[in-house]
Amino acid sequence: MHLLVLLGSSGGAHALLPALEFLDHKVTTAALEPESLDMAADVEILIIDATTNLAAASQTCRAAATSDAVRPILVVVDEGGLAALKTTWGFDDIVLPRAGPAELETRIRLLGDRLQAIGGGTVSRVGDLTIDDTTYVVRLKGEPLDLTFREFELLKYLAANPGRVFTRSQLLSEVWGYDYYGGTRTVDVHVRRLRAKLGADYDAMIGTVRGVGYKLNPQAADRSADS
Repeated sequence: MHLLVLLGSSGGAHALLPALEFLDHKVTTAALEPESLDMAADVEILIIDATTNLAAASQTCRAAATSDAVRPILVVVDEGGLAALKTTWGFDDIVLPRAGPAELETRIRLLGDRLQAIGGGTVSRVGDLTIDDTTYVVRLKGEPLDLTFREFELLKYLAANPGRVFTRSQLLSEVWGYDYYGGTRTVDVHVRRLRAKLGADYDAMIGTVRGVGYKLNPQAADRSADS
């Protein structure tokens, strides 16, 4: 596989991850900065050095997570930096610099499998919202949202039909299924939770049509993106 290693120091990829020397992968190196993400169009996995400059690693991770290129991100971090890691960076896996060849190869292989799965899935985009129905990950401006399975399914269904108004009964039937015996109030509760997780700048994406139901409002997403 083709790996792009973004380095925070001048030591080289093998200095960061000695186990790379024993693996059969094409390795390209570049500086730890968002501008380096365009170094190679055929890169399959990004390896980001978070051992020396956590701020630069965070910035570069976030830029990679929001780019159009879908490439898994492996962060190299030492034990002292583990506490600083956040899911909002958008990385897919982490590894310690001292990892052996077998461990590193396994992590790279699993990320490669994930890349193939993503390539076969469907990604929906509405404004700054990205919904991946293969990985069940929703990102808002590149940052993952912590959604339950049903919240994900509801948002995905609305996003697949932007602008279309659905009654509560329709949503209950399509998202929860005909065998669900709860009332339509369940839909209201999940919509309220979704809006809270989208935040004040984006909660208007899920619009209420009084007396009817709900819809996903792309115009609200566009206005939020422009503000």
